[in-house]
Amino acid sequence: MRTDIFARLDREPEPPKIEIPRMSRTRLALFGGTSAFYLAIVVAVLASTWLVALDWKLMLFRPYEQWPEQHAFLDYFVTLGQRGPTAVMVAAWLGWRSWRQHTLRPLLALGAALLLLNVTVGAVKIGLGRLGPHYATQIGSAELFAGGDIFPSGHTANAVVTWGILAYLATTPRARRYLSALSAVVSLGVGLTTVYLSTHWLSDVLLGWAAGLLILLGLPWCEPLIARAEAFILGLREQWRRRRASAPSLPVASGGPRPAVFAQRGTEAAQTDTPREPVAGVGPTPGRPASGTRTATHDRSRAHARSERTPVTPSGSRRPPRSRPMTGG
Repeated sequence: MRTDIFARLDREPEPPKIEIPRMSRTRLALFGGTSAFYLAIVVAVLASTWLVALDWKLMLFRPYEQWPEQHAFLDYFVTLGQRGPTAVMVAAWLGWRSWRQHTLRPLLALGAALLLLNVTVGAVKIGLGRLGPHYATQIGSAELFAGGDIFPSGHTANAVVTWGILAYLATTPRARRYLSALSAVVSLGVGLTTVYLSTHWLSDVLLGWAAGLLILLGLPWCEPLIARAEAFILGLREQWRRRRASAPSLPVASGGPRPAVFAQRGTEAAQTDTPREPVAGVGPTPGRPASGTRTATHDRSRAHARSERTPVTPSGSRRPPRSRPMTGG
C-alpha cells in the first residue's frame, strides 16, 4: 500500500503550472531600497566613517576569545555559506525537482543566480581590494586598495543566494514563507559567524547581505532568458531523439537480408578480387596428375608392384609365409 510520502517521490504525469515571480511594485521598491543601502555602505567605508571605527572595535574585541566554547560548532556552521558544499546540495535538490516537474527552470535559475553572484560580487571584491581583519596593517584604516578580496563577504552573499533560491522557486505561498524564513536565519547566522571568527569586518557582512538580496530581487528580469535557454536545450534533446529513431539498424542474422550499402560493398569486393597463384608443392604441377584422379597406367604399375612383392605357387595360390626357425632349448 502506497503512502503519501512515497507517492510524492514519483514523477508527475504532466508538468505543473508554476507561477513565475514578476517585478511587481513591491519588488521594485525593495530592489531600490536595497540598492540605496548597498551604495551607502560602500560610501561609508570609502570615507572611513563611523562604520569603519565599529569594524575595528569588533575586531579588537575578539569575540572568538570571549566565547571560545562556540568556536568548534561555528567552524562547521560557517560552511553553509561556502560556495562548493552549498551549491552541490541545492543543485541536487533542484535537479530532482526538475526531473519530477518536467522542466529545467529550477537548475537554470540556480545557474543564473550563481553567475550573477560571481560577476557582481567578484568585481567589487577585486576593485576595492580590502584586506581582512587578520591582515590589517593600520588601526582605524579602511584597508582598501591593498590587494585583498573580502569586501563584500562572499560567504554571506552566497548564503543569501543559494538558500534564498529555494524560496524563490517555491510553488506554494506557504512553502515560500517557510523557506524565506529559513534562508534568512541561515544567511544571518553565517554572516555573524564570520564576524565572530574575525574573518570579515562587520561592513563586509552588511554589504554581502545587500548583494545577495539584490540578486534574488532582480532575478525575475532573467526569466525570459531562462525560458529561451530551456526551450533551446529541450529542442536539442528532441532532435537527438529523432536522429536515434531514424538511424538504420544493422542486420541481426548472418543469413538474413543485408542493407543495400553492405550488398554494394560486397559486389565491389568481388569485382576487385584477382585469382590467386598456386603455391609450390600444394597444387597440381605440369606433367603430374592432380590428387584424386587415377589413370590406367597408374593402376597397372601399382598392380605389377604388388605381384612382385607376393610370390605365387604353381597352383596359382599364394605361398604361405615361411616360418622362422626356433633356436634354443
